[in-house]
Amino acid sequence: MIKHIHRQVRKARYIVYKETLVNYREHFWTFIGSFVGIGLIGLISSEYFTAYDNLFMVGSFGASSVLIYGVINSPLAQPRNLIGGHVLSAIVGVTMFKLFGTEIWLSSALAVSASIVVMQMTKTLHPPGGATALIANVGSAKVHALGYFYVISPVLSGAVILLIVALIFNNMTKHRHYPNNKHWYKIWRRYKRTARHQAGQ
Repeated sequence: MIKHIHRQVRKARYIVYKETLVNYREHFWTFIGSFVGIGLIGLISSEYFTAYDNLFMVGSFGASSVLIYGVINSPLAQPRNLIGGHVLSAIVGVTMFKLFGTEIWLSSALAVSASIVVMQMTKTLHPPGGATALIANVGSAKVHALGYFYVISPVLSGAVILLIVALIFNNMTKHRHYPNNKHWYKIWRRYKRTARHQAGQ
């Protein structure tokens, strides 16, 4: 009994130790990447577009930065998910606003729900995409006036900027690799296994 308690205490101490480790190098590159990515979008927005032109800063880009700079090995942070998730969700969001925009509560609920399903079906699940779809409905009149151009700019253009910065800063050191090739290798192996299984039947 006492040995069991000691083992549990050791396990708990190890878990607490691992969960509270501070990896300064990892945090440094996370900060630099997200700062440059969001800063670049903000700079382009303020320098090259007036208040009456386009809107580059989309709130969901902040959430994307958490994934693509802070959790770079997550399947949800991979380039396909980043670009596909935002673009498809933007299309869904604008479509729902055009169809049901007179009832914002309905268009918003449909936009978020449908965008999640579309991302699931296309294997492009990216949680900030839900916010991108929502913004197309609850955003300002300027956002609504963009119509489907919202998909191209700010959504696609901003996501591409974030991706380029992620590809640069997430690969500047030996211990960070983006995109995560292991994720795609696992998918490929699963596909090959399924193909072999079906061929053997």
